[in-house]
Amino acid sequence: MRLQLPSVSAHIFDAAGRLLLVRQRDGGAWSTPGGFIEPDERPADAVVRETWEETGLVVSADRIVGVYGGPEFVVRYPGGDEAQYVITGFQCTRTGGALRSNSDETSDARFWSESDATRLTLAGWLRSVLREVFANGAEAAFHPASWAPEHHAPA
Repeated sequence: MRLQLPSVSAHIFDAAGRLLLVRQRDGGAWSTPGGFIEPDERPADAVVRETWEETGLVVSADRIVGVYGGPEFVVRYPGGDEAQYVITGFQCTRTGGALRSNSDETSDARFWSESDATRLTLAGWLRSVLREVFANGAEAAFHPASWAPEHHAPA
């Protein structure tokens, strides 16, 4: 059975324009800090909490930079369970804390340039939106709608 799960992603850049990525203990893929939105939790609170849990950094959630979902966001777990994530990406600013390289969920945390990040083993969802994440534009990113009523109208 596949569950659809709301989640968040923290997009944190250093002064050199490099993106903070964490290496997941499960599977070893690199991704942005983030995770599930807990019941009754606001998405901005979730991104601040998840960032602190995974990196030791305290951040402010400044703005939404993208909403991501679709088939690239399905994760299959060893027991056969599947989750499909809908991720709200936040541009975040570091306000405190000290970067730590491991946590219960992550084994490393480092800033990467876009060219270096493309050579990493990235989470599948991040690979599909990495260019958008680094573009970090003023407009929120999302995949344009492809659904139209004329393609799905009853016969």
